Amino acid sequence: MKQYNVLFLCTHNSARSVLGEALASTHPSGRFIGYSAGSTPGTRVNPFAAEIASELGYDNSKLRSKNWDEFALPDAPKMDFIITVCDNAAGEVCPVWPGNPATAHWGFPDPSQVSGSDEDKRRAFRDVMGGLKKRIDMLGSLPLEKLDAMSIQAEINKLAKV
Repeated sequence: MKQYNVLFLCTHNSARSVLGEALASTHPSGRFIGYSAGSTPGTRVNPFAAEIASELGYDNSKLRSKNWDEFALPDAPKMDFIITVCDNAAGEVCPVWPGNPATAHWGFPDPSQVSGSDEDKRRAFRDVMGGLKKRIDMLGSLPLEKLDAMSIQAEINKLAKV
């Protein structure tokens, strides 16, 4: 079975995009390898995102805030999908991605901006995780190997509305 590389983008690459990376990489279908990056990466991954990634069984040693330029380099993994998960990243001028991957914007509110108790913050992260999981599950159920590039692009854009 073909595995698809999915790059999740968010400005600081510390929360939403990290959750996407972990969810895709641990997806039960085994169809995805998740990556994440940002235009202006932070200095560390948000601890609530790291906690959830660990619960999913993702190797936390792989988690770090990365600049998206890493994935535009000639020796970088070729991406099949580029998914922005924050409105800021969706509006920025992205690098040119080798291989012409399908792109979509699956926007979510920033859980790291939630104030309150740790439980309130965990809930916000879990809400984002649930939304991403639903879309990744739906992406995983598509017959991607049978679809042409235009059909794949249309399908991942539809998932933004789920």
